[in-house]
Amino acid sequence: MRFPEVYLFFTSQVRHLEMTTKRKIIGRLVPCRCFRGEEEIISVLDYSHCSLQQVPKEVFNFERTLEELYLDANQIEELPKQLFNCQALRKLSIPDNDLSSLPTSIASLVNLKELDISKNGIQDFPENIKCCKCLTIIEASVNPISKLPDGFTQLLNLAQLYLNDAFLEFLPANFGRLVKLRILELRENHLKTLP
Repeated sequence: MRFPEVYLFFTSQVRHLEMTTKRKIIGRLVPCRCFRGEEEIISVLDYSHCSLQQVPKEVFNFERTLEELYLDANQIEELPKQLFNCQALRKLSIPDNDLSSLPTSIASLVNLKELDISKNGIQDFPENIKCCKCLTIIEASVNPISKLPDGFTQLLNLAQLYLNDAFLEFLPANFGRLVKLRILELRENHLKTLP
């Protein structure tokens, strides 16, 4: 017998585990093997507003099944290498943290569709962001990003790009390759010309 997915939502005081079988368990998060012979399937983790300084190690217990990770509004300064073993990850949300860079390991998140790194201190995208070919939405507003790497224009599935309130001085010459782009926001930058 198979059981449906389990979703974990964390608040600062109570950790709440809700199963789609309409069962609710309130208490500390402890890896549960309630259903013998069945591995639990965790696809969504939300650690927003938890005053975290690093990505919780519990995340890596679900690296095969995790599809959405929310780390909004914490004080995380660095993304650990283990995070990039979560190859099923489709959405990574880490706005309003203290990141200063995106590691080149992001290239291993080949199924990533949505990336939110807004309100950090990120200065540039690594060139190998081009390996994240499934990306459709990037929210990177309010970061001191002065330029986009040429590899950025290989994100041919990109449909929404938000880069407001950055330090962009120019866009890559072949930016027009992004033919699926439907929303492009570039307010409050230093752009003088468009390619």
